[in-house]
Amino acid sequence: MNYRVVFRERRSEKATGAANPVGFLQGNLSENVIRNSSFVARNAPEAKTPSESVEADEELSGLGTEIWEYEVAEGKEQEFKDALLNSGSMVEFTLIGNN
Repeated sequence: MNYRVVFRERRSEKATGAANPVGFLQGNLSENVIRNSSFVARNAPEAKTPSESVEADEELSGLGTEIWEYEVAEGKEQEFKDALLNSGSMVEFTLIGNN
């Protein structure tokens, strides 16, 4: 099964990744769950006006997204979905087709 996944991406003012949601996801799966993965796109965070402030973390300049596609091994779909839901950085995922 193939899935398209949108992750929240946190970037600091220095444009370095503040979190790695893809690495976190892969680190929480048993072997052979993900057969293949490919990066699709990165969406920059919306620009903030000078009057807007980031309350949670002043160092962050905004939240963007990263889109990835995954080929998941047959019979491992539930483990993959559970890891997505527990990642804390997944925005949405969509089934996009079969192998």
